[in-house]
Amino acid sequence: MTTEPASATPTIVLVHGAFADSSSWNGVVGKPRAQGYSVIAAANPLRGLDSDAAYIGSVLDGIEGPCVLVGHSYGGSVITVAAAGKASVTALVYIAAFIPAEGESALQLTDKFPGSTLAPTTRPARYPLSDASQGTELYIRQEEYPAQFAADVPVATAELMAATQRPVALAALQEPATAAAWRTMSTFALLATEDKNIPLQAQRFMAERATAHTVEVSASHAVSVSHPGEVSDLIALAATK
Repeated sequence: MTTEPASATPTIVLVHGAFADSSSWNGVVGKPRAQGYSVIAAANPLRGLDSDAAYIGSVLDGIEGPCVLVGHSYGGSVITVAAAGKASVTALVYIAAFIPAEGESALQLTDKFPGSTLAPTTRPARYPLSDASQGTELYIRQEEYPAQFAADVPVATAELMAATQRPVALAALQEPATAAAWRTMSTFALLATEDKNIPLQAQRFMAERATAHTVEVSASHAVSVSHPGEVSDLIALAATK
């Protein structure tokens, strides 16, 4: 699929989710750049939904012109809040991602339908907070990461992803969304049918509720790594609408 950029060419802003980092977009970046788009793969702090959204909002504020905001996994929750009130955002794109309504958390949406096998594969760790107390963050155990997160990714790549994964604060997954920007923006969703983190039924529910333009791909949760072409095509479509 070849899509020409619109006259007011938006910047594509990619927001990774939990248990990943910005390198999870490496395979996606090339195609939109070849089509003439500027691309930023932002570093999602993964510490708290409101604070993560505020950080991504600051990234948007530093970009001249329109933006297409793309979120994977928990990154979908972040872009949902970050885009609220941002006139520069022309479209939201959700890649195997949470699309929360106001008051919903990522964990709440995960548990809304059966099928996620994520919880038993995670391990908690403690980390210091600014007030000298401690918080809890989660990793996927490295030996279980390939099968849980990236079953259709080459094993060597999945093992590297496991070793370099970014942990997510448990509080971030529990924090409810304070805004739902998809209610007033063009919305697109790619659903990963073999996702073991976010059940397909949950992905369909959220995409239908958001009246998103939706495509389904037979892929693991790490669909941006295993199927970057399909991800890039949906982003390009969103950028021209």
